[in-house]
Amino acid sequence: MLSISGLNQYYGGSHILRNLSFDVPAGKVTTLLGRNGVGKTTLLRTLMGLVPAAKGAVVFHDRDLTRAKPYERVRAGIGYVPQGREIFPRLTVEENLLMGAPRVPERIFEMFPVLKTMLGRRGGDLSGGQQQQLAIGRALALRPKLLILDEPTEGIQPSIIKDIERVIRALAASGEMAILLVEQYYDFARSLADQYLVMERGEIVARGRGADMERDRVKAMLAV
Repeated sequence: MLSISGLNQYYGGSHILRNLSFDVPAGKVTTLLGRNGVGKTTLLRTLMGLVPAAKGAVVFHDRDLTRAKPYERVRAGIGYVPQGREIFPRLTVEENLLMGAPRVPERIFEMFPVLKTMLGRRGGDLSGGQQQQLAIGRALALRPKLLILDEPTEGIQPSIIKDIERVIRALAASGEMAILLVEQYYDFARSLADQYLVMERGEIVARGRGADMERDRVKAMLAV
């Protein structure tokens, strides 16, 4: 579904991403883990075209998107839920969901029933967990083939984390999309991962099957 090869990125004189290469297969959850400051969010911003890749290639569905604009990547079928949610606080829930989509698919409300009851409320009036559900729903309204999530559990209450976990699991099980999940909450990542990647100082330092994360001592790699 998504293939990254030899990806490099710089900020000034700092080499942030170092020759990253990995694949994100359809119908699977690929979890990317790493401590703060290792380049995870920079990687996602590069994948979305928000910052240009210095070197390397981003290929999606056999289409080279390395130099594509962000809106072209969205049109190609990539949905992005950024860290911090970044909903439009002054727009209603319904208006947020309709950004870039002609109508809201009913399955959004099946996955997140609370959104249907709050369509007329402003996004800024929602709790943090409800805003995260809205951000995911907004990305899913475009019917993406690849969903990229940047730390969706950050600052979220446990009950809503469970709801988000259920939705991610159902989306992957349907086989209709690939999911790239960047996460620091180890238990959440382990529960969902079909395959994992660990980043350190801009490099992939470990990778394997999600089922092997305990055996591979992934949690110890994330310790400060």
